Amino acid sequence: MQNTKVRSHKKTYSQDEAFKASLDYFNGDDLAAMVWVNKYALKDSEGNIYEKTPDDMHNRIAEEISRIEKKYPNPLTKKEVFDLIKNFRYIVPQGSPMAGIGNPFQIASLSNCFVIGTEGKSDSYGAIMKIDQEQVQLMKRRGGVGHDLSHIRPKGSPVKNSALTSTGLVPFMERYSNSTREVAQDGRRGALMLSASINHPDAEDFIDAKTEQGKVTGANISVRIDDGFMQAVESEGAYVQKFPVFSEKPKVSKSIEAKPLWDKIVNNAWQSAEPGILFWDTISRESIPDCYADFGYRTVSTNPCGEIPLCPYDSCRLLAINLFSYVEQPFTKEATFNFELFKKHVAFAQRIMDDIIDLELEKIDAILDKINSDPELEETKAVELSLWNKIRHKAHEGRRTGIGITAEGDMLAALGLRYGSEIANEFSVEVHKTIALEAYRASVETAKERGAFGIYDAELEKDNPFIQRLRKADEKLYYEMLEHGRRNIALLTIAPTGTTSLMTQTTSGIEPVFLPVYKRRRKVNPNDRAAKVDFVDEVGDSWEEYIVFHHRFKQWMEVQGIATDKDYSQEELDDLIKKSPYYRATSNDVDWLSKVHLQGAVQKWVDHSISVTINLPNDASKELVGKLYLEAWKSGCKGVTVYRDGSRSGVLISADDKKEEGKLNPFPTKRPQVLQADVVRFQNNKEKWIAFIGLIDDKPYEIFTGLADDEDGILLPRWVTEGMIIKNRDEEGVSRYDFQFKNKRGYKTTIEGLSHKFDPEYWNYAKLISGTLRHGMPIENVVDVINSLQLDSESINTWKNGVARALKRYVADGTLAKGQKCDNCSSGNLIYQEGCLTCKDCGSSKCG
Repeated sequence: MQNTKVRSHKKTYSQDEAFKASLDYFNGDDLAAMVWVNKYALKDSEGNIYEKTPDDMHNRIAEEISRIEKKYPNPLTKKEVFDLIKNFRYIVPQGSPMAGIGNPFQIASLSNCFVIGTEGKSDSYGAIMKIDQEQVQLMKRRGGVGHDLSHIRPKGSPVKNSALTSTGLVPFMERYSNSTREVAQDGRRGALMLSASINHPDAEDFIDAKTEQGKVTGANISVRIDDGFMQAVESEGAYVQKFPVFSEKPKVSKSIEAKPLWDKIVNNAWQSAEPGILFWDTISRESIPDCYADFGYRTVSTNPCGEIPLCPYDSCRLLAINLFSYVEQPFTKEATFNFELFKKHVAFAQRIMDDIIDLELEKIDAILDKINSDPELEETKAVELSLWNKIRHKAHEGRRTGIGITAEGDMLAALGLRYGSEIANEFSVEVHKTIALEAYRASVETAKERGAFGIYDAELEKDNPFIQRLRKADEKLYYEMLEHGRRNIALLTIAPTGTTSLMTQTTSGIEPVFLPVYKRRRKVNPNDRAAKVDFVDEVGDSWEEYIVFHHRFKQWMEVQGIATDKDYSQEELDDLIKKSPYYRATSNDVDWLSKVHLQGAVQKWVDHSISVTINLPNDASKELVGKLYLEAWKSGCKGVTVYRDGSRSGVLISADDKKEEGKLNPFPTKRPQVLQADVVRFQNNKEKWIAFIGLIDDKPYEIFTGLADDEDGILLPRWVTEGMIIKNRDEEGVSRYDFQFKNKRGYKTTIEGLSHKFDPEYWNYAKLISGTLRHGMPIENVVDVINSLQLDSESINTWKNGVARALKRYVADGTLAKGQKCDNCSSGNLIYQEGCLTCKDCGSSKCG
């Protein structure tokens, strides 16, 4: 087992120390340094940082991987593992594995994603509530979750309770969505995928669920589409929906015209990028785990980004291989891809992934120990215990892995291939075919040393299309697999690599470059007389503009002998791009049909799925979206998402919404005596702050905030994240606001007089902000007001930033941040995503 304590004398670092050291590590890339320090540097619950640079993290990971290796024959040494993962050059554990391996401060899973389910066709209220509880329990351990709603009986169906008839899918979508938004995961919300079959009689309601303002904001939604429906769309014929879905003896059955429902899917995706589409027959037909459906491995849904279709209670861990690092002499005429080194490293990656499963089993055991030791009633803990025991069983028995890639766009550019061209697509397919063959070969070799996964049966798999593809490509591998089995039930995926690609300093996943060059702004200190001021914003702040090159574009410039420190004009930059291998190869340039065909061709060599988005310009037609979806199905894609530029800048309003546009929707005029409340903690300028946010209908109604844990602040256990704000009067009749929460034994604890706990100046400003909230001003507008306040006091400015950060958590994802500019590229095209401002032009994200 891993060490559960860090020695008391182990050195810690301040935020500034770790950031400055990491800035040197990333050669001045402040975005990469900030991401690493905030998300992946080892830290405890008090914010003490135990790692100064990624070298420390990679040592931690290598130590743990090598410890597991020693359990088996021919172990890799710590140095061998470290050399594979150092500098993010070759092999990069993603997300949860990177943060959690060897981390003694988190009792959390190493899995990036989970799927849960009812393990049958039960749609009782108890079964539905059990899923809700399981979802929350997984999210608090850092996992993204998916589950399918097709088992819930349609609206109007008879039920044997006081309701008499079922409410259908949509109310439960809202319940699961709200649960997701309530769970904090180290400063971020949980992630949820809700899916439903097009065969379900409530499919149209499911497809429309997110078109109404503020509905189902805590979940991605995808519709499971079968071949029969697609054929009915092509022929403009009828399609029969059933419940239970695809039942030979359905309780509910109705015939619909397929084309109008298809048009609704296309329209909603064109307007809001949802629902996504899952081509379910392709997923089921191609899935190797589905060969073991009788053992509980029938795929029912996917993780939140769609790249891992899973059976109930299975999970997956992710790892990316940096493709750019295998290009020798990049950006020259002599550039080649080192397939021999690549094959060797794919095998190592698969072996490391199998080691991570053992580490995950240790983590699950620690979770189970924690649950068992909690001073709660056994019946209270029963669902959580059962959940983690099921997950442990699936992880141990199937040993599923998720090897993927990053830097596809940079790899192609470094070889002189234009992303999206026919020759580039052919090369990409060859790379992914190589990954498939070598990963499966490594899984067979590992099975020789460690044993095959628990239920391996060659007879069950023999007709699977993916297995047959492997056989055709390499018969020797196929027959060795028949003889020795395979260590892992499924191996491959292509996931998004947002923060991973920031640290590898490459393009993300299978995607092309977003922008090779963009402008960035640096705020000018008023006392800095030597600084050049290029821009003054609406509040009077001065900014200096400078050019930022995509890291590998800059490398191309250096190879060509082009100066990277020159002050280029826009015309000169445009000319540079035209000469580069990135010309007409950005996410907005690539031919959309070519990208669909690439995804379909690569999918043939990926046993799970691919997370990829087709970016379209704002003026793209609905007909084009429909054509791309249809082509994706024909090309063999397992799923597809289309994002039309600007499609999430506003919130859709349903056709029957008769409210006047722009009219505020005020809260009750009289403040209720008791409000549910969230507790939000944050740190500004090394000071610890706390905010109490009173909620009505899950929307902020009031906010009280100030310094925490000092003589002028409020002492509150860190595990308290919610409670109630109660309006009371003291003995002299003066009104006050108390905060009440349940302690770990379930008893209510009250902190009296929030108004007396904070500095009066903070309190008065908070009352002003609460006034705007109570009159229904949209949260994003309140945030704009706060950000525009010009205050003299440094401490009050710190308070202002904290209030804005606390309230941003409640801005609906996809909302346009009006009037704000991107610090990276100066674009005004910013949207809120999970409380962070994300630039749709350059992809940078800011959570400050």
